[in-house]
Amino acid sequence: MTPPTPSIHTIPITIHGRYSVRFASGEPAGLLVGCHGYAQSAETFASDLEAIPGVERWLLVSVQGLHRFYSRGGAVVASWMTSQDRELMIGDNTAYVRQVVAQVLAEQAAVLGTSAPLVFLGFSQGVAMAFRAAADHPDDCAGIIALGADVPPDVRAATTSLPPVLLGRGSTEEWYTEERMQSDVGWLRGIGTDLTLCEYVGGHEWTEPFRDAAGAFLARTAESPEGP
Repeated sequence: MTPPTPSIHTIPITIHGRYSVRFASGEPAGLLVGCHGYAQSAETFASDLEAIPGVERWLLVSVQGLHRFYSRGGAVVASWMTSQDRELMIGDNTAYVRQVVAQVLAEQAAVLGTSAPLVFLGFSQGVAMAFRAAADHPDDCAGIIALGADVPPDVRAATTSLPPVLLGRGSTEEWYTEERMQSDVGWLRGIGTDLTLCEYVGGHEWTEPFRDAAGAFLARTAESPEGP
């Protein structure tokens, strides 16, 4: 007799996420929320963000993915999701980032005020989350900075407008190919996005040219809350 096949189920639960906050020097120019790449942590990604020229003027939040694991060296790192239960994870992650932003805005209302621009920044796997978070804040987000990955298909399918975008890619990048980038460029410009490109010599990594481009993008956004 053939044994019955087990069925797979899912159940919602409450878990705790982790994020770091670094205060601005003086009155904040805006709120920058970063979403890290695969196998990074909130703390390590905060260090990447802090290397952007002029970012000391911004209230800086680095959000850690909910799915923690140990790196080969024993450090605790995280990822945003896998292909398993993908749609459920997208919903969980989007709600999570939304709650982080809401909590920071509530806690820092006295210093941020009501007009400080909100910018999402994503690297690698975190690019998808930056775009999802921006699409989830259609009335509040003033900009998106994306390095080394493409616009996720769910955002393309459901979004008709986005704030200004800085899109970065290294010349030797193997995953985010020139073809992928040009597909994003076509789609973003097709929905009327104010798009800035930064193509630099390098691979899947932060470089000084991209940091400089990100700093200039943030400076323009701070000067005009509606975007560069």
